Amino acid sequence: MAEPARAPLMTLDEALARLLAAVQPLGEVEEVSTFDARGRVLAEGVRAALDVPPQDNSAMDGYALRAADVPAAGTVLPVSQRIPAGQVGRPLAPGSAARIFTGAQIPPGADAVVMQEQCTAQGDAVRIDVVPEPGQSIRRRGEDVTNGAEVLSRGTLLTPQALGMAASVGAASLVVARRPRVALFSTGDELAMPGEPLKPGAIYNSNRYALRALIEALGGECHDLGIVPDRLDATREALRRAAQASDLIVTSGGVSVGEEDHLRPAVQAEGRLDLWQIAIKPGKPLAFGEVRRADGGSAWFIGLPGNPVSSFVTFLLAVRPVLRALQGAPAAMPVPLRLHADFDWPRPDKRREFLRVRRNAAGGLELFPNQGSGVLTSLVWGEGLVDNPGGHAIARGDTVAFLPFAELLS
Repeated sequence: MAEPARAPLMTLDEALARLLAAVQPLGEVEEVSTFDARGRVLAEGVRAALDVPPQDNSAMDGYALRAADVPAAGTVLPVSQRIPAGQVGRPLAPGSAARIFTGAQIPPGADAVVMQEQCTAQGDAVRIDVVPEPGQSIRRRGEDVTNGAEVLSRGTLLTPQALGMAASVGAASLVVARRPRVALFSTGDELAMPGEPLKPGAIYNSNRYALRALIEALGGECHDLGIVPDRLDATREALRRAAQASDLIVTSGGVSVGEEDHLRPAVQAEGRLDLWQIAIKPGKPLAFGEVRRADGGSAWFIGLPGNPVSSFVTFLLAVRPVLRALQGAPAAMPVPLRLHADFDWPRPDKRREFLRVRRNAAGGLELFPNQGSGVLTSLVWGEGLVDNPGGHAIARGDTVAFLPFAELLS
């Protein structure tokens, strides 16, 4: 009897669409100091309560004056006042200049600033060595932000520059989405922790460290449940504990159909599970489902492959957008850079590939020589991934889509 045909592999885009259709923002917010908001996601937009800058001010150290008072280079004007930043000057007397410093408010009557390098001090006077134009070297009131304008929108990831923007309009605190609580555990009796002696057949658990760091880098609170023994009862108990305190459970390994792979039946017993075969390399298997809580709610579940590169890459592709969606942030993949390949890839896989590469001094991309799913050194060496369509050969000089790790980790 002929074996039944296997279902076609799911595309990554289809998998992401299913994930994001299911996962909704948590909807819980908190107010935090702007000092402590880096990496959080805004739950309410920020509007300016003032103009920035609040008054016309000098862009240079120099002399504030009326442009009409300097009809020719070499005009000498008396210096009537000195205006440091943070002080307000008097109205400028006609036919005089004010010594002024960067950021200081322009005195009434002045309409230009001449930088000090284009002036010559002469006791209580100054010689202006250029003919100024009205408005030169003046930062106008509201030229950056006008009162009432929204400067940061809901869903913005709060980068250092965004925090500077919030502070510039006087926002001492910000309303942000609650961090998703993410439970993490690994399965496998072969796993050991660094610092422990390795028994025959054992390996150190690198995924625990990498995934915990990824969760925290992308805004999650990681509840690390460690290594779970390869027993069905232990796996079910770990899932129950994880669901009680988390919004999302992330695991690595153990979702195959082997006799020692207990995650699949455990999740099915404690909730529901879909096993997806995704047309990507590395990282074809992905499990998605829910684990019930005692209160009637549930926590989302994502099971990643066990190989370290597969686990890392599928986290960036599948878990990252879920964490972003839970916080109410845009979950789309970053827009790739279009760079030229300084390598050949003549035998592509039928699946969509994510190749570990880094930029060279010429601005091209170099390929790590071993693209195996267990070669963790390729991730340390690399700066990002080439997103290569299935079946697409690459010749040296071709333009390819490059996803920097820096973009995927934000």
